[in-house]
Amino acid sequence: MMAVAKLLGGVPCRLALALFAMCWGVPAMAEAIGLKSSLCHAVTDSQVRDDTLASLRFSCTDAPRDYQRGSLWLTSRLDRLPIEPRHIVLMVHYSRFDRLAVAFSYADGAVRWQEVSGGRFGTHWRAGGQIAFEAPDRDAPITAVTLRFERLADYGLLHARLMPAAEGVEQSTVLAAIIGAALTLLLVGGIYTLSLAAAIRRHFLAWHGAWAVCMFVWGAIWSQLDLLAFPAMAGTVSAQICTFLSCLAVALATASAVTSLGRDTLPRALRTGTLALGAANAVAGVPLALIRGPGLTQFAELLGYLILADLAAVTLCLGWAWRRGSTEARDFAGAWSVPMMTLAAIQLVDMDDHLWGAGSKLVILLAATWQTLWLTIATTRRIGRLRIERDRARAGEALAREAARRDALTGVRNRRGFEENVASLLDRARAGGLPAALLLIDIDRFKSINDEHGHDAGDAVLHRIGERIASWEGAMCTVGRIGGEEFGLLAVGLDGLILDRFAESVRVGIAACDHRRIIGDQIVTASIGVAQSRVAADFRELFKLADEALYEAKHAGRNRVVTRRYRGHASRPADPSVAARDQAASRSSR
Repeated sequence: MMAVAKLLGGVPCRLALALFAMCWGVPAMAEAIGLKSSLCHAVTDSQVRDDTLASLRFSCTDAPRDYQRGSLWLTSRLDRLPIEPRHIVLMVHYSRFDRLAVAFSYADGAVRWQEVSGGRFGTHWRAGGQIAFEAPDRDAPITAVTLRFERLADYGLLHARLMPAAEGVEQSTVLAAIIGAALTLLLVGGIYTLSLAAAIRRHFLAWHGAWAVCMFVWGAIWSQLDLLAFPAMAGTVSAQICTFLSCLAVALATASAVTSLGRDTLPRALRTGTLALGAANAVAGVPLALIRGPGLTQFAELLGYLILADLAAVTLCLGWAWRRGSTEARDFAGAWSVPMMTLAAIQLVDMDDHLWGAGSKLVILLAATWQTLWLTIATTRRIGRLRIERDRARAGEALAREAARRDALTGVRNRRGFEENVASLLDRARAGGLPAALLLIDIDRFKSINDEHGHDAGDAVLHRIGERIASWEGAMCTVGRIGGEEFGLLAVGLDGLILDRFAESVRVGIAACDHRRIIGDQIVTASIGVAQSRVAADFRELFKLADEALYEAKHAGRNRVVTRRYRGHASRPADPSVAARDQAASRSSR
């Protein structure tokens, strides 16, 4: 239905003007001759035979009437047209009819008939919704072309052109390439958008994907490329399906635009009213698709006003949301930009005999492709930004969690973070049958540093020692500040002499820290208690054993390492904080 087709979809005015310039700039179009203005008509009963053509009386003045239930005969004399009457092809836009027969009359009196009917276009169909009738090659020139329609729905929808046969082949090839590319992009865009909708659960993407798929189906049926797979759909059935799909597409596009805008950005009445207008278009498409009588054009005009009202409401929604800072509104405004100007251009400029005969419907198909690509790219870009923001938020959350497990003064893990890492390492040691050792490190005579140099100096000393201890941290070793001047270090995979040397290197490394800028030449040492287990025990047992070893190192003169080996069996894991509380009294005495 032409009136509906002209009102479907949105494309910028500059794109429409570019297409007009393109079609007028193609030299081949100068060869095509529109027949509408030169046609004379006659109306007969459907039972009249084709060979009565010579006896018919044609009228060339008024418009044909009462032809919908009978036969409409249309004829044009070629001597009145500026075209060479040899090797020509007649291109007819398919519409709603039961049968179309074309007669080529020659100067020697011969008449050659060709015909198509509903479900049987044979080899006559061409891409772009056209039917081609190539005149048989004879020595005599063609004098007239006659078209006989059975039950034609509306004469106003008829468009027919004559052109050289070579030009017809060229135009059909170009149209097939353009339409094929557009349909491919529509299908890919629709599938991609529906996949996004399923992945991120956004309703407007589902509506938009459904719209793109609807436009793909509409374009495939209108262009007649569907006849490659379903030849029986040729004719009225295809025209009726296209009419309904065009109305459905308006409703889907409306739902896509409105649902992309947050509920808090639009007044409820405006949102509901716009969606209702979109739904009304889909509902109106049902009777419009079924009408075969004289009321088709009038109903189409009414539907045209309904579509204009729908587009105006969508434009109002987008403008309203844009003023309230909606990103989605800006994206959709780009796709729906200047829809009224586009519609006005299509209404004011008759394109149905241009663009290789595909006319305004080709503009609509290209506009739908452009709109799909625009919205798909915009949505992908917005999702990319949201993903970046999500990743940043997750990274910030991870940093915050890590900071909550770090000691602010020394930079090593605090008790909570240390205990969490200890549990993970002990589980790994048990799974791999590896030995484990816990080192408790206590700074010697730290209270005297605070008393003599102040707490700021003591904090600086702890910070320096924390940095030194942190240097031993790795995949199989974790360190942390237990509390006050006491640090913990759990190492997996070390035992025997290697463990003894490692513990000694820790003690020496702490004593080697340079504190001259803080407390002068005073050397700060540490006592270390080591609990070693060949088969990893739980943390409570290791902590108790290491604490006893540390107590012994303190009473043996400090600045030394004492090792205790665990000889029992690993018991069930316990909360490391319980062990810390059990040894609190012992540590307070050091």
